[in-house]
Amino acid sequence: MGDRSAIEWTEATWNPTTGCDQISPGCDNCYALTLSRRLKAMGAAKYQTDGNPRTSGPGFGLTVHPSALDVPRRWKAPRMVFVNSMSDLFHAKVPISFVRDVFQVIAETPQHTYQLLTKRARRLRRIADDLEWPANLWMGVSVENEAQTDRIDELRQVPAAVRFLSCEPLLGPLPGIDLEGIGWVIVGGESGANHRPLEQEWVEAIRNACLAAEVPFFFKQWGGRSPKAGGRELDGAKWDQMPPGRQVTAAQ
Repeated sequence: MGDRSAIEWTEATWNPTTGCDQISPGCDNCYALTLSRRLKAMGAAKYQTDGNPRTSGPGFGLTVHPSALDVPRRWKAPRMVFVNSMSDLFHAKVPISFVRDVFQVIAETPQHTYQLLTKRARRLRRIADDLEWPANLWMGVSVENEAQTDRIDELRQVPAAVRFLSCEPLLGPLPGIDLEGIGWVIVGGESGANHRPLEQEWVEAIRNACLAAEVPFFFKQWGGRSPKAGGRELDGAKWDQMPPGRQVTAAQ
C-alpha cells in the first residue's frame, strides 16, 4: 500500500487484505498475483501466505491484515483511495466482521474518497444490507466481457454513493450495456507479455453508451507490452471523466 499510486484513476492504495483466487477470464494474467510472487521472494511480511496453486500462487493466499486498518487515519490530506489493489474484500474467506471494520475506517475518514472494486458481485449483493454504507465509498465491479455483465445487475442493488464499472482488461464487446444506476465507467486494455488485444470499436461503443446515458467515462490505457505502450488517447483525446465533485490529480 502507499499514499501515492501510478494508477491513473486514483491517488493512493490501501490493502487491508492481500491475496485472491482466479474466478473469471479477467484474472488470467493478474498483475497482483505476479507481484505477490516477487514480494514473497523479497521477504515482504504481508505476502508470505501461499494460495491454491490452481487458482492463486506463492504469496497470494487470501490474508486479512488488521494491522493495516489504521493506515488511512494517518493520511491527513484528502486522497482518492483504491481499496485492495492486491485483493478482493468480498472474497468468501474475508469475514463479514472484517468487511465491517474496513467500512468503519472509511466512515471515520471522510476526508478521503474510497474506490472499492470486486469481481464477487454476488457476495457483495448478498451482504450489502448487513453493512453500513459510508457516503465517501464508491463501489465497483469488474466487467471484462459480455459473460460478466450479470455483475452489473448485482451492483445495482447495492446502496453505494457511486456505483462504477471497471471494464479492464476489456476482453470483448459489451453490446447493449445497461448503465442505469451506474455513476462511472473505466475502460482499459491489458498489459504484459501475454496481453490480449483490445479493439477500438469495443471501447468506442462503451464510450458512446456513456455519452448517451450521461455517465462519466475514463479511458485508462490501450495496453500492450507495458501499461503505457499504447498510450491513453481515444479518437485523439484523453478521457479522464470522473463522478461529479472529485478529480484525480495524478491522471496522466
